[in-house]
Amino acid sequence: MKMHRLSERHVIAAALLLLGSPAYGQTYPSKTIRMIAPTAGGGIDFIARVVAPSLGANLGQQVIIDNRGGGSGVIAVDAVMRSKPDGYTLLCYGPPAWMNPLIRKSVTYDPVRDLLPVGLMTRTANLLVVHPSLPVRTTKDLIQLAKSQPGELLDAGSNTGSSAHLAAELFKSMAGVSIRRVPYKGVGAGISGLVSGEVQVMLPAISAALPHVKTGRLRALGVSTAEPTKLAPGIPTISSTGLPGYVAESQNAIFAPVGTPPAVIKRFNQALNETLNLAEIRDKLLSGGTEPTPGSPEAAGEMVKVEMAKWGKVVKALGIRAD
Repeated sequence: MKMHRLSERHVIAAALLLLGSPAYGQTYPSKTIRMIAPTAGGGIDFIARVVAPSLGANLGQQVIIDNRGGGSGVIAVDAVMRSKPDGYTLLCYGPPAWMNPLIRKSVTYDPVRDLLPVGLMTRTANLLVVHPSLPVRTTKDLIQLAKSQPGELLDAGSNTGSSAHLAAELFKSMAGVSIRRVPYKGVGAGISGLVSGEVQVMLPAISAALPHVKTGRLRALGVSTAEPTKLAPGIPTISSTGLPGYVAESQNAIFAPVGTPPAVIKRFNQALNETLNLAEIRDKLLSGGTEPTPGSPEAAGEMVKVEMAKWGKVVKALGIRAD
């Protein structure tokens, strides 16, 4: 009998059919999974490294962290977008993944079109802090002072488009106050400037600001969450103490290359949620200033759309550009 060689097209079609089948999901994973995160030592890297060992144990394969810093986060996203859609290369990231296209003309990818949501990971928030010398005790006090001294108070602005920068700009816009931004290279440098008294106001991540609040070097006025949070015990919300409706949160999630089989997404999401619900993992994340938020791939996708819509309006109204 004459044998016919399969065309390349038929081979690819057969492979895709196999990848999309439930059987493939049952055998996944069969090798080490690479989870790409931005610069080592940052907040996302911390989250990834806390979760990875238990996540790997759940999946039965090692989950390693591959740091891809630089490019303002674009390099990490690009590495995942270009990888094989088989569930063995995933992205662990937060706001820069979907904020970069809004503030950088040079970024051409679309996070909704070019990334496949796998699941939610954690949520953190910002803390409105001031130098102790400032005669304010509440958010309302700060707004009144800023209105009485337009342009005189200084805000420690972090990197353009960062959560600290956007949270501060949203605050000033909603409060109708003029507080001048002093750019610093990173949150750490900004907090140092605030502690030394070079500037008077900042809205950094809770994890970065809270240690200085506990030592009395900074005064906390409110958290940026809609409700009081375990991340900042005893500190009221900005919304309840002077600026109703103000909410600024940073959420992190897992993404895969477009084309990754649904069965693989389902298996990884299940393992991720089970890991995030472990008491020891929850405690480690909370102690690091971030709250676990297990959720479905659909919830992760909706979160990205909601955040892009919200912050897109802020970016456009204020003309924020990073390029």
